[in-house]
Amino acid sequence: MNYFSLVLRNITRNKRRTILTTLSITVSKFIFASLISLPELLNQVLRDRANSLRLICHSKASLFYMLPESYRRRIETVPHVEAVAAYSVFMGTYRDPNEQLGILAVDDDHIREIFPDWDIGAETEHEFVSMRTAALVATNLMKLYGWKVGQTIMLRGTLYPVDLQLTIVGVLNEEAAGPRIIFRRDYMEELLGRPGTANLFWVKIDSSKSAPEVIAAIDEMFANSENETATETEVALIKNEIGSNLGLMLNGAKFLAAIVMFTIGLVAVNTAAMAVRERRHEMAVMRAIGFTRSSIIARILVEGLLIGVTGGVLGCVLAYLGFELLPHVSGALGPLALAMTLEPRIIAYSFLIAAAIGAASGFIPATLATRGAISTELRAV
Repeated sequence: MNYFSLVLRNITRNKRRTILTTLSITVSKFIFASLISLPELLNQVLRDRANSLRLICHSKASLFYMLPESYRRRIETVPHVEAVAAYSVFMGTYRDPNEQLGILAVDDDHIREIFPDWDIGAETEHEFVSMRTAALVATNLMKLYGWKVGQTIMLRGTLYPVDLQLTIVGVLNEEAAGPRIIFRRDYMEELLGRPGTANLFWVKIDSSKSAPEVIAAIDEMFANSENETATETEVALIKNEIGSNLGLMLNGAKFLAAIVMFTIGLVAVNTAAMAVRERRHEMAVMRAIGFTRSSIIARILVEGLLIGVTGGVLGCVLAYLGFELLPHVSGALGPLALAMTLEPRIIAYSFLIAAAIGAASGFIPATLATRGAISTELRAV
C-alpha cells in the first residue's frame, strides 16, 4: 500500500467527521469572502477616482440640499475650469417597487469631456444629445433586466411623483459607472415644471494641481449667499460621505471575518487532534516497524491539507455563485447589490487560508503526538 492510498483510507475512516470538517471550512471561507468584499467595494471606488480631474460642488449644508442651476455659468468663469455639468438625483423603480435603481439626470453638453471613464463613443453621445428621452445604462443593469440598446423602458419615480419613459441609446462602462441609469436633466426639468435647481455640479479642471485653487475660488464666489457651496475632490467626498457612514460597518466586517476564520481554524485543529489521539497506538506501531516520524507527520499533514483544500474550493465556488445571484435575490441592498463583486485576489486569499488551516490542523497534532519515545507509546497500547 502506498502513502497516498493510506492517506485516503484514513480520511474516509470516519466519513461523518471528515464531511463536517470540510463543510465547516467551506462555510467559513464563504463568510470570509463575503465579508471581506464589503471593504473592497469602497477601496475599489477610491482607487478608481484617485486620478480624476473632476471636482464636485454641492450645498454646504448637505448633499440633499439643492443649488440654483444658474451657478453653473458662474463656475465656468473660474480659471482652470474646462467644463461644468449640473447633476440631479431622480431615483426610481422598474417593475418591482422594492428594487430601487440609481437614476440620475445630467446636463448633456459635456458628457464625454467630463466623464471619459464612461467609455461613450461619439455616435452614442450624438444620440444622447439629439434625443430628449435618451438614456445611458450601466452594463450590469442591462444584463440583469435583459435590456437592449434601442429599447424603451418605463421607470416609476420614487423621489419625485413622475414616471420616466426612456430610450436606451448606449451602455456605460461597468467599472466606472456603477449600477446606474443616466438621462438628460432638461427632460427631468420639463417633467418637474422646471424648478431650476440641481443636487450638485461636476467640475472638470485642467490639472490635479489646480484643484486647491479652483475649490477655494468656487466656494469664495458663493460665500455668504443663500446657497453656500462646498467643493471637494471625488475621493474626499467619498471618504467624507460614504467612508464616515460605513466605516464602522466595514471595519466590523473585517473584524468579523477574522473572527470566523480564527474560530473555524481552532475547530479544525481540535477535530484533527481528536483524530490523531485516537490513532496514537497505530502511529507507535508504525514507528516500531520502520516508519519514520517525519513520514507519519507528512501523511497526516497531507490528510489535513486535502480537507482544507477541498473546503476552500467549495467555499470559493459557493461565494462566487452567491455574488452572481446577489443582484437577483437581494432587493434590500438596492444598487449596492449590483456593485458588489468578488475580486480574484479575495478568492485566492480564501483558498490559501483554507489550505493553511487544513495543513495546520494536521501538522500541529501530528507533531505533538509523535514527539514521545516509541517504547513509551507502545506501553500505552
